[in-house]
Amino acid sequence: MFKKILLFTLLSFFVAGQHTAVAANKEIKWVGCGISKLGFMKDLAKAFEKKTGVKIKIEGGGATKGLRQVASGKSDLGGSCRLPLVSREKRSARVIDKESTIKLIPVGWDALVVIVHKDNKLIDSISRQQLRDLLTGKITNWKQLGAKSSKKINLYIRKGKISGVGRTLRQQLFNNTDQEFAKTAIVKKSSGKIEKALQKDMLGIGVSGISSSRHRKNLRMLQLDSLEPTMANLKSAKYTLYRILFLVAPANYKERPELKEFVNFALSNEGSKIIRKAGTLPYLQGIGLMYKASADYIDEIEVVDRQGIYTLGGN
Repeated sequence: MFKKILLFTLLSFFVAGQHTAVAANKEIKWVGCGISKLGFMKDLAKAFEKKTGVKIKIEGGGATKGLRQVASGKSDLGGSCRLPLVSREKRSARVIDKESTIKLIPVGWDALVVIVHKDNKLIDSISRQQLRDLLTGKITNWKQLGAKSSKKINLYIRKGKISGVGRTLRQQLFNNTDQEFAKTAIVKKSSGKIEKALQKDMLGIGVSGISSSRHRKNLRMLQLDSLEPTMANLKSAKYTLYRILFLVAPANYKERPELKEFVNFALSNEGSKIIRKAGTLPYLQGIGLMYKASADYIDEIEVVDRQGIYTLGGN
C-alpha cells in the first residue's frame, strides 16, 4: 500500500495537467458527506462547471449515502469521510456488498475537531485522554476538563456507529469501531445538526470535521493536546486526530468522459489549489499522516486496497 502511495506521488506530477474534452450541457449528480460538501465540493464544482460547462448537482446526506448511492447507480459521484464498512465474518475481511462496487479516491485530509459555542470560554484545550473520557461518560462536568465552573456538560454525538465522524473517531481515538459512547449524550442525525446545535448551546461540546466547522461563525474549535487544528499542524502530522476525505466514483467511471474529467480535475494542481483555498488539506500534501494513523484505520485501508477499491490518483 505504501509503495503505491509513493508511486502515485511521483506519477501525479506528470498527469496533473492532463484533461480530456467533455461535451457541455451534461450534469453530474454528487451526494455524500456534508463535511466534504461544505468544505470544498461547492467550490470545486463551481470551478469545474466554469471550465467545462458540466454542471454538478450537489446533495448532502452523509458518507453512507455517498458510498451506497454510487454503488447502486443512484448517483454519479459521491463523497465520503469514512472508509467502506468491512465485514470480518468467516475469518475473511471484505468490504460489505452495499459499498464494494465503487472506486474510492482520496482527495484531502480533514482534522476532527472538538467544538463549542464561540462564547464558551470555559476551556481552550482538551487532551486525547480527556476526550476519550468525555465520550465514554467518565467526564460529565466542565470542572473535570479544567474549568472553574462545575456545570454539567451537554455532550453531542452522531447517531449510530457508521457515520463519517463517529466511525473514524472510534478508529483513530479508540482503535475500536464498536466503542460505545456515553448513553447520556444528546444524539443528532448528522454532523451538520451537531454544529448547528452547538451554535445555540453555551454548555455544549461535540466533535466534527474542521472542513465544515470552520464555516460556522458561532463555533469555536478547541486545541487538542495544546495544538491548534491548523492546516500547518495537520500537514506536519503534529495534530493527531484526522481522516481522509474521499471522492466516490462508480467502478467503471472512466467509461463516462465527464466523470473521468472531474476526477482528473479534482486531482490536478488546479483542483488541489481550490481544495486548499477552501480550507481542506489536499491529499498529496498530507501523505505523512498515513504513517501515524491508528492500526485499525490502516488495516481497513489495506482491506479496501486488496479489493481494488482504494484508488490512488484515479488509476
